[in-house]
Amino acid sequence: METRKVQLLGPSTLAMTLPAEWARAHDVEKGDEVSVRMGGKGTLTVLPESASKGDSSAIITADNLEAEALERAIVAQYVLGRRVIHVKKTNGTLNSAHINAVYKAETQLMGLGVIEETPETIAIRCSVDPEDFTLNNLLERLENTGSTMRGEAVKSFAHGNPDLAQRALNRERQANKIFVLLLRLIFTAYQNPNLARAVGLSSGFPLIGYRSVAKNLELTADNAEDIATTVVNSEDHLIEVNDTAMRRIRDFTDQVDEITQIAVQSVVERDYDKTVAARSLFKKIRNRETEILSDLPDMPNAKLLQIREVLVSLQHTAEYAMRNAEIAANLALNKQSSHVSIE
Repeated sequence: METRKVQLLGPSTLAMTLPAEWARAHDVEKGDEVSVRMGGKGTLTVLPESASKGDSSAIITADNLEAEALERAIVAQYVLGRRVIHVKKTNGTLNSAHINAVYKAETQLMGLGVIEETPETIAIRCSVDPEDFTLNNLLERLENTGSTMRGEAVKSFAHGNPDLAQRALNRERQANKIFVLLLRLIFTAYQNPNLARAVGLSSGFPLIGYRSVAKNLELTADNAEDIATTVVNSEDHLIEVNDTAMRRIRDFTDQVDEITQIAVQSVVERDYDKTVAARSLFKKIRNRETEILSDLPDMPNAKLLQIREVLVSLQHTAEYAMRNAEIAANLALNKQSSHVSIE
């Protein structure tokens, strides 16, 4: 870190010179305008005009990439905030595997569409505008999607309904789209602090926490997918459980839904009291999986394992919610409140 001396220009204007190396690197010259943003902890961020534009396009050369690696490269460029992604072959034409990989990636990513295609190249464009979304709204959408999947999966388990289970499995694609879009907005806001305000944040401080919360919510959707998969793969799509056990599993599901929702609300609202409420609820259900399993009547091991898989998925979801509540506590206690005085 280097220091700069603040100078007085005129009767009241304070000024500071910009590092010449930084100015050259960003093509900043006399008369250019730069953005100045005040942040927390006394920080002052200076951004060149180029920072607001960002890297709008990228070219992926497919020559030495297998289809799976190409698909992953497209996802990476999407997450990094590219507006247009070109996939090209320098020698010959794109093969069928490469073309299928491009269209597979397109279906997995929100707002992505092919805009041009030739035998040698495909151009795909992202139409998502960061200002159309806020991170808080997307976190709530991801939580709602996971909760809906979980409800459908547990109902399919209770009634032996493979259609409900398949509906939950189909929603997993939407959950993944929301998760990857969250990553895109988090990365672009991190690279360009100006965008943090566009996605609903007053500073970039929460971004690391939001990345972890988004991942935990994506994992809870995976837990719901696991329950639905257990039903689909079971014999006759039916897992026999007595009424008492089934009632306890449904109650457990309702409590998991509650703690997951409270945890996300505590993140969005920076509400420390809600993190305390989430922790209190978690203490009540932290051993619920073991309690239900220990009270089950004797049954074949295969059936017992299927019920255990459902309960483990619910327990893991509660644990991910608790992780989110802990992140929310850190965010909430970073500001002045009835609980904390910051000097």
